[in-house]
Amino acid sequence: MASINAEAITVENESAAMELYYRKGWTDGLPVVPPTEERIQAMLDFVGMKKDTVIGSIPERGRVFTAEAAAINAVMAGCLPDYFPVVVTAVSAMSDPDFGLHGPTASTAGAAILIIVNGPISKTLAVNAGENLFGPGNRANATIGRAVRLLMINAGGSKEFDRATLGHPGKFTYCIAENEDTEWEPLHVEKGFAKEDSTVTVFAAEGPNQMNNHASLQPENILLTLADRMSGLGTFNMGGETEMGVVICPEHYRDLNKQGWNKASVRRFLYEHAKRPLSDLKKGGYIEAPMEKQDEKTMVHAVPSPESILLLTAGGEAGRFSACIPGWFGANISRAVTKSILTETGFT
Repeated sequence: MASINAEAITVENESAAMELYYRKGWTDGLPVVPPTEERIQAMLDFVGMKKDTVIGSIPERGRVFTAEAAAINAVMAGCLPDYFPVVVTAVSAMSDPDFGLHGPTASTAGAAILIIVNGPISKTLAVNAGENLFGPGNRANATIGRAVRLLMINAGGSKEFDRATLGHPGKFTYCIAENEDTEWEPLHVEKGFAKEDSTVTVFAAEGPNQMNNHASLQPENILLTLADRMSGLGTFNMGGETEMGVVICPEHYRDLNKQGWNKASVRRFLYEHAKRPLSDLKKGGYIEAPMEKQDEKTMVHAVPSPESILLLTAGGEAGRFSACIPGWFGANISRAVTKSILTETGFT
């Protein structure tokens, strides 16, 4: 399989370098930090890797991701060396066969790679889990997600294979952390890791679908609003085989937790109520089949099981806005993958 071979280029100044990168199609359309040898080496030194270490691949495209390629694109994205372990682990996780990297990054559906950071490293690096969760202004979130996207552009063949009809803004950067200062188990603990482990979860996802419920303090009412959002026609989830992300904001979390709800009970409720009659799917053209009498009573769930909901708490302290994040295509083709940072990746 082919890998990137970095070639030194001499330019007049950094402005000239940025213009060169843009002309060559090596950027996401935004300015980049010129990847000098010193900056690249600082990334590699931080994780103790040789530049030719293979950290991931896309077998269908004959592409491999080396540590050097990841370091170059992390520099370009504006990452600090401290962020590089997260980038490396994200690349390893998205290269896992269960994630099926080729599919969601070539599909006309335009999924992006959502990166979720858990564990102590999220606070060490100040990865945002709070206000303006999916928005701008945080260096770690912005540059870690951007590094992964730039790597896909420059080493993963995205220019050749990405045929998204619309895409979405998460294809610039899509990286968040979970707020673990709650009484609920964080995502990585639910996945079998220790609370003191630091992990990265990657999920092939559409953009976040925000819902608001300012009218009720009752858990069932809050979750019914969210379940309705989850079961809208027109997403891959209504096929019943796709995972879905759910972000519970702090105000909603406090109402749920105060009345004895935990992640397991929230998942069960959402699974049971995020559903539509089969007749709706046929009327909407999602399923092309003749109407039958029992279709009004035959229910189709938005997810195949409660465990198919990636549930986390995050967002600003003020405002009663939570969100669902539809997944891409089906869990038999792409599933969320969680890896421990620089322990499960096989590099240490």
